[in-house]
Amino acid sequence: MKNSTSLFGGIKENFPSGLVVFLVALPLCLGIALASGAPPLSGIISGVVGGIVVGVISNSNISVSGPAAGLTAIILVAITDIGAFELFLCAGIIAGIIQLILGFIRAGSISNYFPNNVIEGMLAGIGIIIILKQISHAVGFDKDYEGHESLFDNGFNSGFFTELLSAIHPGAVVITLVSIFILLAWDNVPALKKLKVLPGALVAVITGILLNELFKISESALAITPEHLVTLPVPKSLEDFKNLITFPDISGFTNPKVWITGATIAVVASIETLLCIEASDRLDVKRRITDTNLELKAQGIGNLISSFIGGLPMTSVVVRSSANASAGATSKLSTIIHGVLLLICVLSIPFILNLIPLATLAAVLILVGYKLAKPATFIHFWKNGKYQFIPFLATVVAVVATDLLKGVGIGLLISIIYILQGNMKRAYYLSKENLDDADDITIKLAEEVSFLNKAAIKKTLKNIKSKSKVIIDARKTSYITTDVLEMIQDFANVRAKEEDIEVELLGFKTSYRDYANDQDSHVVVHHRRAM
Repeated sequence: MKNSTSLFGGIKENFPSGLVVFLVALPLCLGIALASGAPPLSGIISGVVGGIVVGVISNSNISVSGPAAGLTAIILVAITDIGAFELFLCAGIIAGIIQLILGFIRAGSISNYFPNNVIEGMLAGIGIIIILKQISHAVGFDKDYEGHESLFDNGFNSGFFTELLSAIHPGAVVITLVSIFILLAWDNVPALKKLKVLPGALVAVITGILLNELFKISESALAITPEHLVTLPVPKSLEDFKNLITFPDISGFTNPKVWITGATIAVVASIETLLCIEASDRLDVKRRITDTNLELKAQGIGNLISSFIGGLPMTSVVVRSSANASAGATSKLSTIIHGVLLLICVLSIPFILNLIPLATLAAVLILVGYKLAKPATFIHFWKNGKYQFIPFLATVVAVVATDLLKGVGIGLLISIIYILQGNMKRAYYLSKENLDDADDITIKLAEEVSFLNKAAIKKTLKNIKSKSKVIIDARKTSYITTDVLEMIQDFANVRAKEEDIEVELLGFKTSYRDYANDQDSHVVVHHRRAM
């Protein structure tokens, strides 16, 4: 069996996914840098460091790190307020040091207290935002990249659609539709699905370039002009290469505004990273659990290095992580490959990358957004009852209407209100043998188990040794939240099978009533006895 969890395991499986993430990350790195008021290459540097450095240190198999849209407003205001990008880089160094400290004091454990319906709501909300923001690039109206007002600048810009309809570029529309057709065919036609070494996104990009070159040669009105293409600096001399890197001005460490900015970035970036890690672990088909404290340390080191060489601050980011999972990544090698490709291509062939139509990349992202916000997800939480559905939907709406952190905060607040109603008078207990000394382990669940209990159960399941026997006793339990049920189900059906753990589930029901006893939450937990 191939060891897909080792650093260099599964190159054949992870190179195509790394290539897909590279194609998705390239325009995002550039766009976020421009939106942040920073040099375009600073976003690429952040992507390279996030891919290679954070990818090597982190033990997350799916998440991808790089410049994040959630930090753009903070960075834009900070650069303007501080006065120079070189001074701002000192804030990135401070943020990295604070994240390292947070990792060493084990602050990463707070991610265990984000309920799954809020995490899924965050993913769905981000999916909707991706689709809405990419519509403009899909039709050749690239105002996000030109610095003009977009759909979500200064709140919801209703006039955006009027401008959009009056500025549609037919060539961009053709390339978008062709790209979407290729991507869908690659995912659904059996003969094409076998060509894993040649990802659909790469075929779509090559086709988009060739189509546009054909339009230009034939002098067609469909030809896409440079403002609708990827834009990278093209160094022509050694001096140009030297000018690509900006170093921090150490005098910034004497500026109180730099320290305040650094602390703000550290807090926001850490929370966004922990949210993304929790989401990425759910996207992992093997349901592997990331060490969130190690992740904070990795992000801290990444931000230190990125800021020292002129890169933007980074976080673990959902768009690239979900694209990574969708492309079939099996280990963190995919993330590292995407970082290496960013580095190689930016230094060696930027003139080729500058031929890529933004419409093709928009097609890739629109399908990623759809997978995050597909109707089946909404139906799933609707069937689980209003105490699962309402926080989920509130998170989706709030993320789209405000931003990621506010949206998650609103969803979490609503979840806590519902949970407190049920947990007011009920205790939780977990009974087990010493995991280091015993092969037979008994976990007894209390009368009511909520997402507030997820951390303790998650830690216990994570520490169970291979070839152990585990009894999970729910005979006295009247309610178990969907989060914990799914976690136990994943343990019994995935990890236990891989590590020869014998699992016996006692007293689990096929449905549990929500807190007001008004609607069933239907989840079937399968159990298996290892032979």
